Amino acid sequence: MLDHPYPASGAHRSYGVERRGTDSAILGEDAVAEEAPVALVYNGFSHAVMLATPQDLEDFALGFTLSEGIAASARELHDIDVVEHALGCEVRMALAGERFAAMRERRRALAGRTGCGLCGIESLAQLQRALPPARLAETAIQPGALERAQAELAALQPLFQLTGAVHAAAWCRRDGSVALVREDVGRHNALDKLIGAIATRGCGFDDGFVLMTSRASYEIVQKAATVGIAAIAALSAPTGMAVRLAEAAGVTLVGFARGHRHSVYTHPQRMH
Repeated sequence: MLDHPYPASGAHRSYGVERRGTDSAILGEDAVAEEAPVALVYNGFSHAVMLATPQDLEDFALGFTLSEGIAASARELHDIDVVEHALGCEVRMALAGERFAAMRERRRALAGRTGCGLCGIESLAQLQRALPPARLAETAIQPGALERAQAELAALQPLFQLTGAVHAAAWCRRDGSVALVREDVGRHNALDKLIGAIATRGCGFDDGFVLMTSRASYEIVQKAATVGIAAIAALSAPTGMAVRLAEAAGVTLVGFARGHRHSVYTHPQRMH
């Protein structure tokens, strides 16, 4: 067994590789995206361990806290500190007393994976979460915005360009200009990092839309709706659960955003 199987920091690492073709084999090096266990620790208690790309972890911790409804605003979370260990890292946070008490009452022992947003829930009833109503007027998407956002995002994914192994979540203004981008091996981790980055900068969640390089699954819609994001576009397809949740939550959900073409599944009135 390796002494240090999970690098606690660094988004990628170089590994030796043998590139083979029909008649040749060439030795070289390849940049490989990293994932590491990240323990989210509130007031000294570990609440969740997620596999994530070990970068932008302060954003990740804040975004997870908001998107999971653990805190209602960034003001309820203090002193975010990333502590590295041989097997991964801890993100230690101080959560407001009443929020911490509520979290402890419904504490879930999550075992996070890069493709699962429901790991660790104790019953089907926990799948339902009260979501704030999405605000309509402030999130109107202007003509050509999706095409512009895709074009800008393509040049703002350095880790993907290096490794080809990560998703990106972008915060886009109503005209499609990209304001923030976060990357991670897990699509919902990338969104949590983006939510944390938006909150840290004091931007409103009701003045733009999210563009995901992945499919739009249930947890993507749920996390976005929890913080008040009212429009999500994905380069790939949505799932049925995502469409039903978006319809119920008042969220505009767009799939197959590719160039000037896209499919609007819910609340098309936001698309101008």
